[in-house]
Amino acid sequence: MTADQQRRPHVVVLGGGFGGLAAVHGLRRLPVDVTLIDRHAYNTFQPLLYQVATAGLNPGDITYFLRSVHQRQPNMRFSKGEVTHVDTTAKRVHLDADLSYDYDYLVVATGVTTNYFGVPGAEEHALALYTRAQALRLRDRMFSDLERAVRRGQPRDLRVVVVGGGATGVEMAGTLAELRNDGAARLYPELDADRMHITLVEMTDELLAPFSRRLRGYTRRALEGRGVQLRLGTTVKQVRPDGVVVDDGELIEAGMVVWASGIKAPDEIGGWGLPQGKAGRIEISADLRVRGFDDVFAVGDIAIGPDALPQLAQPALQGGKHAARQIAQLLRGAPTTQFRYWDKGILATIGRSSAVAQIRHVPALTGFVAWVIWLFVHIISLLDNRNRIATIANLSVRYLSWPRSYNAIVGEVETPPRASNQSRGAREAHGRSRTR
Repeated sequence: MTADQQRRPHVVVLGGGFGGLAAVHGLRRLPVDVTLIDRHAYNTFQPLLYQVATAGLNPGDITYFLRSVHQRQPNMRFSKGEVTHVDTTAKRVHLDADLSYDYDYLVVATGVTTNYFGVPGAEEHALALYTRAQALRLRDRMFSDLERAVRRGQPRDLRVVVVGGGATGVEMAGTLAELRNDGAARLYPELDADRMHITLVEMTDELLAPFSRRLRGYTRRALEGRGVQLRLGTTVKQVRPDGVVVDDGELIEAGMVVWASGIKAPDEIGGWGLPQGKAGRIEISADLRVRGFDDVFAVGDIAIGPDALPQLAQPALQGGKHAARQIAQLLRGAPTTQFRYWDKGILATIGRSSAVAQIRHVPALTGFVAWVIWLFVHIISLLDNRNRIATIANLSVRYLSWPRSYNAIVGEVETPPRASNQSRGAREAHGRSRTR
């Protein structure tokens, strides 16, 4: 046999997220060679990014070294790099540093990125929460702002605006409110917690749109009970350094704006020659193959097909497994089959002992029971026992030791400039007034 005759089919998987890793794992027993490509050396468990951003978890708790996959799967190799071009005619993927890979089958599972919807100033002034780096930036910015307020004697109220009423926005707003309510007085006794404000802005009239009306109502009451100011039916027209401008020109002041509203395909995918639909996502057929390409699949948030799927982990996981099965079918010369999504339910947490759970064939759950289910599902969904143990330990400290103690996981916090004499005088006067 020649070398070409001995060569096994090569499957290239773009993206080491839920969908990409599920596809890689599904190919483990096939007579193929698999190359996983990602711009990062790690997988990030995105549902818990907000816990990193609010100092409850270390970034290492929710990241997994992608090269570790090879230990369990000998037919897989990892390549770190950024895809610059996909040549679907030559069936070759080009990376930076003049590296390229030929493929017989391609699985696109790159995930998506933040969609600012063309809102002026949003990309420049708002803090997104979609990657590990963004979560760390948000965390360090939050604590730097608090230190700056202490040094300056809290000359003005501290305000945070969260844009977006989906799961990320609700979870972020609820946790920030708990930090204010339970942690601020202990960590920052120099500051007045009553002068810290969290506002959630959502363009529709409801929070958590995919959930039932009862669960949406519970979420609203739970956030309001934690002191979150809700601005529903309100559209952000502009983001400025000092806040957000909404519908009628009103400025909602904020020293920090968290953007948790919408996703889109990365801009570079537009140059790959693949059909794109809403928000630039890649159009797929019922079997998850990209429209017009028999050897290219797309799974997860990057894909948009005939049936709308929630942008959650489960559709990506199930889609990755299905793509692997279809490649096995094609290798045997058999036809592909339609992807059928099994909806296991949706979960969202609002804060300590408070969550909502909508699970098939189970009555809607709220409060502590839903929160325990949310905690269990997220912990077992982590990719490694080390991640599970670390997450259990850190979340136990966060949720079980409050309010007796509080130990925030922080990183680089800027040293603020010294307060002026006037600011120091105002702070001292404020301190005297609080002790009377």
